[in-house]
Amino acid sequence: MTNREQEILNIIKENPMISQQNLADKVGISRSSVAVHISNLISKGAILGKGYVVSEDSYIVVIGGANIDICGKPTNSIVKQDSNPGVVSISAGGVGRNIAQNLSLLNQNVKFFTAFGGDTNAEMIKSSFNKAKIDFHDSLTIKNESTSSYLFITDEKGEMQLAISDMEIYKYMTKEFIASKLDIINNAVLCIFDTNLPQETIEFIAEKVSVPIFVDPVSTAKMKKLLNIFDKIHTMKPNKLETELLTDVKISDEKTLDYAASKLIEKGIKNVYVSLGKNGVYFKSKNEAFHLPCLKTDIVNTTGAGDTFIASIAYAFSSGMNSLDSAKLGLAGSAICIESKDTINTELSEENILKRAGLIKKQA
Repeated sequence: MTNREQEILNIIKENPMISQQNLADKVGISRSSVAVHISNLISKGAILGKGYVVSEDSYIVVIGGANIDICGKPTNSIVKQDSNPGVVSISAGGVGRNIAQNLSLLNQNVKFFTAFGGDTNAEMIKSSFNKAKIDFHDSLTIKNESTSSYLFITDEKGEMQLAISDMEIYKYMTKEFIASKLDIINNAVLCIFDTNLPQETIEFIAEKVSVPIFVDPVSTAKMKKLLNIFDKIHTMKPNKLETELLTDVKISDEKTLDYAASKLIEKGIKNVYVSLGKNGVYFKSKNEAFHLPCLKTDIVNTTGAGDTFIASIAYAFSSGMNSLDSAKLGLAGSAICIESKDTINTELSEENILKRAGLIKKQA
């Protein structure tokens, strides 16, 4: 590889969708010369076709919500219809963003697609991405709109009691936008999306994305967007209530739990991890089923535990682990998450999650 080719490759690594003209301007040569160098890089296998996806670095694509979280936690038990003394905190959040940052903490390369408004909240979120070394440069910015926000109140123990979300901006994440990013998505190890996206966009992703798809239903209201694409989903993590509503099965014991999970598998989902809160997780696939309890931990704040779980099982999948070890990692990641007052616990790492799960990292 020549020095010029290496220079161009380094720029492409920072922004895989950069235009040839912008490359030419950065390097100080003509666009036609850039085209020749890119052709050489493709022939040498350094980059992969349109989108200039760099072949040497595997990555995970996350598509979904990135918003400002405003959390209120009372000092004592909540008194309804009254002002409660406590602590209010503001941080970057969003299901998709949380999953992406957890993956980054687990030493995974992440490309994140979302929609930003043209406000200071967007700059706060972008700053969090830069610190976490997450590539968000292919996301949308809608200057006249507000960045999404999520307001929630917990009880004095950190358990979420009420939330209001303002996420209208995601209507701009259309199927046309996703179509322009398919080369990047389909060269990933896997694709994770949350249901903050419009239903039409979700169904387009399901139809056009060729890599394994992981899904977080997010909420009972938004999970209905998934009803037409179950057969396209590789892995889904619903909670108990979401599972009941998706299957019309009231879960009261292990038998009804297995029956409900089986109905999701019959609908075409390959792997289902039913989150059971303090009762752990139930895994179901066509050929396997098991129930694992939660790990012992000190609960500080449960918000974000589900996001850490799905990031952890995505990490396990990209590392070639089996379903049992994946579930153990999901529970370990969640345990680490809820030990922090923040939605993201920066103590999460490959070493810590493997130790907590009782696993030894397998050698490549």
